[in-house]
Amino acid sequence: MKQILGMKWLNELVGDFLSLIGADLESRLGGGIQFFLYDVIKITILLCVLIYLISYIQSYFPPERSKKILGHFHGIWANCIAALLGTVTPFCSCSSIPLFIGFTSAGLPLGVTFSFLISSPMVDVGSLILLMSIFGTKVAIIYVMLGLVVAVIGGTLIEKFHMEDQVEEFIRKASAVGIDSSSLTQKERLIYAKDQVLETLKKVFPYIVIGVGIGAVIHNWIPQSFVEGILGRKNPFGVMLATIVGIPLYADTFGTISIAEALLYKGAQLGTVLAFMLGVTTLSLPSLIMLKKAIKTKLLVVFITICVVGIVIVGYLFNLMQGMIL
Repeated sequence: MKQILGMKWLNELVGDFLSLIGADLESRLGGGIQFFLYDVIKITILLCVLIYLISYIQSYFPPERSKKILGHFHGIWANCIAALLGTVTPFCSCSSIPLFIGFTSAGLPLGVTFSFLISSPMVDVGSLILLMSIFGTKVAIIYVMLGLVVAVIGGTLIEKFHMEDQVEEFIRKASAVGIDSSSLTQKERLIYAKDQVLETLKKVFPYIVIGVGIGAVIHNWIPQSFVEGILGRKNPFGVMLATIVGIPLYADTFGTISIAEALLYKGAQLGTVLAFMLGVTTLSLPSLIMLKKAIKTKLLVVFITICVVGIVIVGYLFNLMQGMIL
């Protein structure tokens, strides 16, 4: 699976093309250009295919239908279903927040909506496929399973804290608007999926280019000893550092995967690079600013704390398992 999704043939094709035009692939510049072109093309292809397939599936689950599904479950089962629904919804935290607000204003339990909010950017199907392409099936599956556990536990804890009063009043008093979800034709679903590909690619592609560019610099110019010293086994605080560094950034899995790949290649530990990815995708600064408009400071602090603790634990677990799963 890793060989198929990793598109090694594409890397060879890019290398042959660069050699044909006279580039020295053994040099830092030539190697960097090969890394950049290969990863940009590979990630863009995977992005388009994944968005198309997932958007087609999403066409059967509009927000109002998702609300009805969640309304049939109670207790921890509702948190589990919300976390699972998060895996087939938007790819970044900012685009998840409007859905979170809609679910909350519809009267769903606060803990259930937070399970969705944590899961949506952390463990979407796109991250599963991309991680399989870079790190292999074992890493990807364990990553998703642990992400779902964090989402379920996080939502359950918030429910236990009874913090409904920490949601802004305009959301609590908003009445759910019933949307007429007339069934789409097969052609309309395909058009919807295509439009989602174009819209998402337009928003995400600049972050792919930036992320791959940073990855290429790390891969070909940053000394291995430097990365190992900060994010390797010798630094027991590497996971916490990577999580904190990731929070101010804004990107999704597609924008961070190349950075993670380059860091791992240079000697960073697996759990440390995954903690960095989780920090970027789950707790990006723009998404926290948006979320602050919907909830009060106390609940925001609890949400951030739960996510940071969960990410750090996941990072250290992966570091412990690295020798067994890579």
